[in-house]
Amino acid sequence: MKKTDYIWMNGSLIEWDKATIHVLSHVVHYGSSWFEGIRCYKTKRGSAVFQLIPHLERLVDSAKIYRTTVPYSIDELSNATLEVIRANNLESCYIRPVVYRGFYELGVNPLRCPIETVIATWEWGHYLGVDSIKNGIDVMTSSWRRFAGSTIPAMAKAGGNYINAQLIKMEALENGYAEGLVLDGHGNISEGSGENIFIVKDGILYTPPLASGVLYGITRGVVLRLAEEEEVDIREQVIPREFIYTADEVFFTGTAAEITPVKTIDKISIGTGKPGAITMLLQDRFYRITRDGIDEHNWLTWL
Repeated sequence: MKKTDYIWMNGSLIEWDKATIHVLSHVVHYGSSWFEGIRCYKTKRGSAVFQLIPHLERLVDSAKIYRTTVPYSIDELSNATLEVIRANNLESCYIRPVVYRGFYELGVNPLRCPIETVIATWEWGHYLGVDSIKNGIDVMTSSWRRFAGSTIPAMAKAGGNYINAQLIKMEALENGYAEGLVLDGHGNISEGSGENIFIVKDGILYTPPLASGVLYGITRGVVLRLAEEEEVDIREQVIPREFIYTADEVFFTGTAAEITPVKTIDKISIGTGKPGAITMLLQDRFYRITRDGIDEHNWLTWL
């Protein structure tokens, strides 16, 4: 990660190296944080943040699930995001807002600990590799499962949830794969370690429902909207593991991953082993917005 000059912290821009927390902060010991990953793109029409408001709304909702109130409005967070991008002179970047419980006392009960809010920005490349968007990636089914909704709320983008994601990711990398596919508690398809998943079979686009332990993905929602506009038949339903091996196309979606094709799962080729027609159609629609700046949906917030 390449450092930038400033981080926005609790209402002020401070120097990168001074953006620190106490080692006894509640978040360090109990994972009490909520965060977002957002992208600012340098499009042909200028720099713009993609889906800024929906991301910030999800941040507030994630904290709310854990009985935490973010001490800033959506407008204040939006303005702060643009402020820190401009202060760091970035034309394109990754944006990380994070809300966490700071230092006051230790114990499982977090309610007396202060709520801290931070927004950082830095340069960002291709999350799953330079060739991943064009050629696709190799994926393995993880031995780890996604947690059930009655244990940890998957709809909250909480820092503690990503202990599970780390296990999935490390297992995949150590076995020579770019990413892991995780199943839900019933053995059905859930998502990747940090991405939602889509499956194409006989021209129909399938994706698991929220009840399968998936994050309410912002890019997932964008893809569903674009697919609907292209009159693709969409099915949001429970998907058994074996169904994915028979797929014509599979791709991951996420802010970091964007729309990344999958060429093999558990060493079984998906379709022809190359990105398929629906994947490429949706990639093209996505990049018309994020690269060309052609925004018919008002999904871009211009700097």
